[in-house]
Formats: sequence, structure tokens, C-alpha cells
Amino acid sequence: MSSITKGGSVEIIAFLNQEWMLVSTLAALILIYGWRERVKNGQPVTTAQATALINADSAIWLDIRESKEFDAGHIVDAINIPHGKVAERVTELDKHRDKTIIVVDKLGQHAGSVGRLLGGKEFDVRRLSGGISEWQNQGLPLVK
Repeated sequence: MSSITKGGSVEIIAFLNQEWMLVSTLAALILIYGWRERVKNGQPVTTAQATALINADSAIWLDIRESKEFDAGHIVDAINIPHGKVAERVTELDKHRDKTIIVVDKLGQHAGSVGRLLGGKEFDVRRLSGGISEWQNQGLPLVK
């Protein structure tokens, strides 16, 4: 069995050596696709970058956690629309079209899908890197 594995790995190495241009092109395309998908879901911003946007009055917070979590502690002036309801309540954000929407969730797990939805509706969207957990880790304030 180990001779098959060794032979297979030798063949793979030989293929990579012979077809390095093809393999390099594939790797570049994968990287470009990953980068485009990340940006399409809303460019990630740090807490400092997000705070700068808010302080310049050019952004709003959209907290997509469930209401119970939001009520336990959220960023001041954040709008709460749970991630499962954003699609049906997106019109509530129309009055903020002139601002960047910074999507906040617990850890970043739902911000990408909401970012893609809002980006598809022509909103300028960013995602808070690390979500509300990173905000708290930075020692930044929450209100109840």
C-alpha cells in the first residue's frame, strides 16, 4: 500500500513540475475568487476603522444578533434587525443609503451573508471584524 502512495505522490510532483504554469494560474484564480467573495460580502473593518467612520457621521451600525442578545448589550445607536429578518426588513435601511452600513454580529458568522444581501441592494457595506466579541475584547463600551 505504501508503494502506491509513494508512486502517487511522485506522479503528483512530476505533474506539478511539468504543468507549473497551469497550477500557478489555478492558484491565482482561486485567490482572486476568494478575495472578490470577501469584498462582495462587505469589506471587513477593524474596531478603530469602524469607530472613525461612525465619528465622521458617515456610517451606521446594523446589529444583526437576535433581540435578546442585542438587549443584553449593544453598541450605542445601533439598529437591530436579526439576521434572519434582514431580507424582509431591508426597506428600513433605505433612509441610510447615503451612509456606510457596518454589520455587527456575535463573531462574524452571519455578517457575510447579510453584507452580500445589502451589497446586492446597492448599499455601501462593511463588516466589523470579529463581531461584538472583538468589540468587547477591545474594552469598548456597550449599552443596555
